[in-house]
Amino acid sequence: MKTPKFTYHAPRTVAEALDVLAEHSTDAKVLAGGQSLVPVMAMRLASPAHLVDINRLTDELSALEVDDAGVRIGALVRHARLERDEAAAARVPLVGQALRHVAHPTIRNRGTTVGSLAHADPSAEMPTVLALLGGHVVARSVRGERTIDAADFFVGPMESCLGYDELAVSAWFPAPEGRFGTAFDEICRRHGDYAMCGAGVVAVLDEAEQYVSLKLSLVSVNDVPEVLDLTEVVRGTAYDEVDHAALGDWVRDRIDPPGDLHASADFRRHLASVLTKRLTREAAARAITTTEGARA
Repeated sequence: MKTPKFTYHAPRTVAEALDVLAEHSTDAKVLAGGQSLVPVMAMRLASPAHLVDINRLTDELSALEVDDAGVRIGALVRHARLERDEAAAARVPLVGQALRHVAHPTIRNRGTTVGSLAHADPSAEMPTVLALLGGHVVARSVRGERTIDAADFFVGPMESCLGYDELAVSAWFPAPEGRFGTAFDEICRRHGDYAMCGAGVVAVLDEAEQYVSLKLSLVSVNDVPEVLDLTEVVRGTAYDEVDHAALGDWVRDRIDPPGDLHASADFRRHLASVLTKRLTREAAARAITTTEGARA
């Protein structure tokens, strides 16, 4: 199918883009990478009367900044650029670990990470990563600018708390503190398909290789990303004394995933358990091989 007719806008500054969004409000959509928006428009699941193309705003929206605290990206940073950035991978490894699972290289070459966050697909990888790391999104409008924590940003499937006149201009992925390790994986029918279930894990150990904290977030299991805190289950326990199979059972018993034509609810619970067992072990092993201030 072809998209419905729309008026195309190509602003030259962020301020101009915000003016267009303020003028047309509910009738406007922002185009960045277009890897999610264009297909849904072609299927006529979305029919914006005005399309605001921000791809000319590279001077204002293409920053990729890495410091001791984490990684900040502008709205026009492509998945592929972030995935290949060595400094970002060293500081917040979970970002690169998850990006490798985003669709296919062709999609990652064009799609933007902030755009994926704004799309708020519960089957997407990066919303889960942002939630697990406790990051945030910065939104701007003619009314001003606000910082939105990941816990508040996602409000439903394919729905964020962004106002119709707001533009998500950047996202912040903080680095975990202390001696940490991370892991991410997902299970799909084919590589590049949406995951039947995916998971990210952040494990923090002390110098005695005992757990300080352990958190996990799942893909394709909830309407919005949900962080499961396993810290009280493992706190003070040495890495090699933890029953990882029991952790998988703990997670399986605390989730209520939907069933659909791709996987039943019971199968998704099983996959969540399998991924928990595997990834908690992998994340802790990576924490053991790193020291505070030198992440791997």
